Amino acid sequence: MTHRPEFQEDLQFQVLRRLQEKPGVSQRSLARELNISLGSINFCFRALIEKGLVKVQNFSNSKHKLGYVYLLTPSGITEKSQLTAAFLKRKVGEYEALKAEIDQLKAELSDDQR
Repeated sequence: MTHRPEFQEDLQFQVLRRLQEKPGVSQRSLARELNISLGSINFCFRALIEKGLVKVQNFSNSKHKLGYVYLLTPSGITEKSQLTAAFLKRKVGEYEALKAEIDQLKAELSDDQR
């Protein structure tokens, strides 16, 4: 698992976002959805629970199994909002840098074709 701060922040943002949408989602299906290992998701879940951003409740999802519901705490909702703002700022910066590079490449191509 990579330990870049941006990766960890993005992962926590994506997990909090998905949990707010689907509190009953399993770690396994979330790992599949985000295309990362189950171990990475489990590590992230434990960190979010330890920070008090997510709480876990058991529920019966069949006759023989207990499942879990992951609920964002008030702190988790606040953290998700802060992570959303940081994620958006970073993505807008990446978009602007990419757009500038594309514009430069178009100009170079135009110059080369003269």
